[in-house]
Amino acid sequence: MDLQESITNQTDVSFMLAKHVFSKEVKGDTNLVLSPLSIQIVLGLIAAGSAGPTQDQLLCFLKSKSIDELNSLCSHLVNTVFADGSPNGGPRLSVANGVWIDQTLPFRPSFKQVVGNVYKAASESVDFQNKAAEVANQVNQWTRMKTNDLIEEILPRDALNNMTRLILANALYFKGEWNEKFDASETKDHEFHLLNGWSIPAPFMTSKKKQYVAAFNGFKVLRLPYKQGTDTRCFSMYFILPDAHDG
Repeated sequence: MDLQESITNQTDVSFMLAKHVFSKEVKGDTNLVLSPLSIQIVLGLIAAGSAGPTQDQLLCFLKSKSIDELNSLCSHLVNTVFADGSPNGGPRLSVANGVWIDQTLPFRPSFKQVVGNVYKAASESVDFQNKAAEVANQVNQWTRMKTNDLIEEILPRDALNNMTRLILANALYFKGEWNEKFDASETKDHEFHLLNGWSIPAPFMTSKKKQYVAAFNGFKVLRLPYKQGTDTRCFSMYFILPDAHDG
């Protein structure tokens, strides 16, 4: 597997997913938080458990040449990219995958091995037909634990019923400190322009320190690195700012 090529392909898929979801789901002045990589990991789990034309279509969508290549990439992401760096002074980062399948549909041994070894996912055999509400509560408890109580409920109690057969879940948790913190005393109020053409006063973090900025055709990008410590990885937040335009 060419790791760099695979990561580039997955980045392309991430932008494609983000563009599609934002164009369809963001209405008016609403905000949306999206993790394309979470969707890709879950689709990878589905691909690992499928065969024939279904698997071929998923591999094509995820730009992977084979299920072995996709599993190898996901294993690298789970074990390397999503490793917790907080003991080394870096950000705290964790990923959790979960699979809940109805007790009438036992796991294939090969799929269960991929679920556990590649995706490091928890897998449970549950009773959707008689205890759907209890399973929803179990999934919510798992979500709360994996996100440090940031997400309290992902499934309403009536989201499942006796027709449910399978749940695939992914949770990401990230907490990091800026490499260069902003001074709260330097926060200033400026106009923030809304999509509807109006503007409102909003507090802006300001800094006179040099920043990582790049200009492209139609937009600029600001990169804010997180503290790295002795962690060999470097995480950053990127802000994409479109150029001002009329209309």
